[in-house]
Amino acid sequence: MARWRINVVTGTETPIYRQIIDQIRLAVATGDLSPGEALPTVRGLAEQLLVNANTVAKSYRELVREGVLESRQSRGCFVAPKRQIYTKAERMRRLRKAADAYVSEAISLDFTADEIHAIVTKCLDSHGWVSESTETAP
Repeated sequence: MARWRINVVTGTETPIYRQIIDQIRLAVATGDLSPGEALPTVRGLAEQLLVNANTVAKSYRELVREGVLESRQSRGCFVAPKRQIYTKAERMRRLRKAADAYVSEAISLDFTADEIHAIVTKCLDSHGWVSESTETAP
């Protein structure tokens, strides 16, 4: 397998197929997986993760449907060329929806605004993202 590794955790609220999807999506977004790069076979990844091959196949199908991966007959799944399938407005709507859910959860857990901001900053840092500006997002 490439320079990235998928780790799944059983017994959590997040289904295994969703964990696989989220980790592949993140690896593509951060450049750990490059366009044209082959992913492990369904059977190979299933054996590595000790999960059912149908679980991996479901993850790959969803990522192909989303345009993150492309399936090449008899050759496997590959990272699709990067293309923007959503408008800026739609991407912003999706980001706001995710941010609203995150902030609501953090507030319900009694975190302060400074603690929430620090966690987001640490998360961005862990992915190698540096803030371009200190301005507030629209």
